Amino acid sequence: MALLRRPILMLARSGRVKEMVTTMPVSAGIVRRYVAGERTADAVRATRELVDAGLTTSIDYLGEDTTDEKRAEATVGAYLELLQALHDAGLATSAEVSVKLSAIGQYLPGGDRVALENARRICRAAGNVGTTVTLDMEDHTTTDATLHTLRELRQDFPGTGAVLQAYLRRTEADCRRLATEGSRVRLCKGAYDEPEDVAFTDRVDVDRSYVRCLKALLAGDGYPMIATHDPRMIAIAQHLVDESGRERGSYEFQMLYGTRPEEQRRLAGLGERMRVYVPYGEEWYGYLMRRLAERPQNLSFFLRSLLSQK
Repeated sequence: MALLRRPILMLARSGRVKEMVTTMPVSAGIVRRYVAGERTADAVRATRELVDAGLTTSIDYLGEDTTDEKRAEATVGAYLELLQALHDAGLATSAEVSVKLSAIGQYLPGGDRVALENARRICRAAGNVGTTVTLDMEDHTTTDATLHTLRELRQDFPGTGAVLQAYLRRTEADCRRLATEGSRVRLCKGAYDEPEDVAFTDRVDVDRSYVRCLKALLAGDGYPMIATHDPRMIAIAQHLVDESGRERGSYEFQMLYGTRPEEQRRLAGLGERMRVYVPYGEEWYGYLMRRLAERPQNLSFFLRSLLSQK
């Protein structure tokens, strides 16, 4: 299955495949599994269902690599609308939002400044309704710029969360730097197709890096957000949490919408804080392909759906 990861990620960049998938209704089943829907109301509905089950959420309005100013502005507007809708539904304190800087202007002229100002607008709106923002991490070429923007945002919005990807060779050092008081850090394995000189490519090496990074976060004074679906990694994380003397409430687990929902509820039932990453919006194609790359066994279902329409 690991051999399928790179071809699947290549499909994510294929305009022809994207056109086929996004115009064929057969993809709807698997999309509904991983994406809450296309509208703000869909994200609010999914959040309500998860909160009623004892979970919390981090909501992502899908889209990235934006090179159009109007599109970036529309994305900011979507987040502002979402935050107000969550507040109106009484859900804001149970839901934060996750934001990709490339979706709000990072690739526009003067992109770092534009993305920072747009992120400030979203952070301000989030603070006004009693919640927070986490900056999603993208491919390795944006890591330094994203961490710089994080530092700027935290001057006014100290609760802004970071995301670090364990498959990058630099991440253990980044974890140590960010494991400071009040620092919220989501640790995930990573889902982009990265070169070997900057990233571990063997699964065992990625897992070992994840454990080292988690140890660094748990040893610090921050708030680790343990993002993994791997049963073995969850067990290791629980052991490391106990070993570190951490109290419940000083960390949380995170999983993706539609992935191992029974395990999400099991952890919540044990008293763990469990947050679900909920994506929504029309730009679901690239997100879906990265999910398939993470779990290539899902590809068989997807291909069967396509072939059944021929």
